[in-house]
Amino acid sequence: MYALVLKAELSGVTNLRPKDELENPFWYTFTVQCTSCRETHPNAISVSRFENNELSGSRGEANFVWKCKNCKRESSASIKAAPKAYEMGEPPKEQSIIEFDCRGMEFTEFSPEGSWLAEGTESGTKFTEIELQDGEWFDYDEKSGEEVSIKDLKWDIRRV
Repeated sequence: MYALVLKAELSGVTNLRPKDELENPFWYTFTVQCTSCRETHPNAISVSRFENNELSGSRGEANFVWKCKNCKRESSASIKAAPKAYEMGEPPKEQSIIEFDCRGMEFTEFSPEGSWLAEGTESGTKFTEIELQDGEWFDYDEKSGEEVSIKDLKWDIRRV
């Protein structure tokens, strides 16, 4: 079992999480590597917790199924539960966002492509459509009259 871990500096916002609902799924984007031959897939792959793919030989389903072009082994990954929100903290602490089970492969890097959500810490203002690909985000909270930001994002993938 693995976890996607985030450490970030949140200012004026909390409950940072991917916008991930059945009618509008979040696609978690990773670099993937075969654990058998260590071949890295040349393209980033995207996984949704709402999409299921059959495993060869009817061994069940997984959110992502991949056949390594180098060694021809089939691998799979499944996201185990809904994402957890990242809470603002002083100082910033590492927190697990999602957990996933990988078989025959591992995710080596994460790219935060897609829409993220957060709320104003004092005002409760809902921020939607947050983009984190550039590694930071700035906005203005009308209710509190303050600038809000998300900076110094550090993503890690750990065995749990």
